[in-house]
Amino acid sequence: MKRLLLLPLVLLLVHCARPGAVPETMAGPSPGMAAPAVSGQLTEVVNVSAYDPKERQRAGTPYSEHNVSALRVNGALGLIARAGKGGNLDTKCADFLAAADRVRMLPGVYYRVQRHVDAVAQADQLVNRVQALAGSRSWNAPALLICGDYDGNLRVSDILRFADRVEARTGVVPVAYLENSQQLKLTLGNADSAAKARLRRMPYWLALYSHESGAGPIFPAPGNPQGLVDQYRVWPTWTMWQYGGVDWEGGRSRPKVYNHGRHRFSPYFGNMDRPVERNVFKGTPAALAAFWQRHGVRLR
Repeated sequence: MKRLLLLPLVLLLVHCARPGAVPETMAGPSPGMAAPAVSGQLTEVVNVSAYDPKERQRAGTPYSEHNVSALRVNGALGLIARAGKGGNLDTKCADFLAAADRVRMLPGVYYRVQRHVDAVAQADQLVNRVQALAGSRSWNAPALLICGDYDGNLRVSDILRFADRVEARTGVVPVAYLENSQQLKLTLGNADSAAKARLRRMPYWLALYSHESGAGPIFPAPGNPQGLVDQYRVWPTWTMWQYGGVDWEGGRSRPKVYNHGRHRFSPYFGNMDRPVERNVFKGTPAALAAFWQRHGVRLR
């Protein structure tokens, strides 16, 4: 995922032991935090990597790979950590996931798939890492979500080989994260019907940080999440949306957060003192719990 980067409209966290139930001890965002103007039920999820946490930029609450309680207090129900990228494992993944599980956030992993390394080899590295993580502790969460983060220059065959290998070894269809990429839109949009049917088995996790981003010689700026869905010409809708990321400029990270029309998101997450990469899941906490188990490896 690029270093680009709602408080949720939900008040309760998913009970990790029983999908659909909500623990009384896990309330939503603190009183007084303004919810953004959005339509429908959206549930907050953060993603992290070895680049996190970013540097402190304002007064507020910090977090680290060993303590993510502030992310939970500000309303995040899930945390997806980068497991690896192009053959290299992420150094903070295990710590982030353990910290998330301690505060009853749903844990997940993503792997950045790159073309210079065989797709199956990268899938094997991810699965090996997932299996090691699953056996590394006694988990509160029932499942570890698995996501593939696909580089813009990948072929359809690379994406499908990676996803098929993950499914063959785990029984899990991974979530597909795609950037606002002209090349990927052309590659996937021009795939044959059989390939598109296989791609649609993977829930679509989109990245859109501005209504003006993504304009080019072939595609105009998609404007909103559904506009980006339509440009890919594969999925009928999206499942998760990374609306907030971080851009690195002049030795400092800068929040890049969607803020247009009905979707008005603050540059910072609640009272956090630094940028956070943020996403929303389209659905309730109960739906998030079911999704996590459907596309995750069992932890207990």
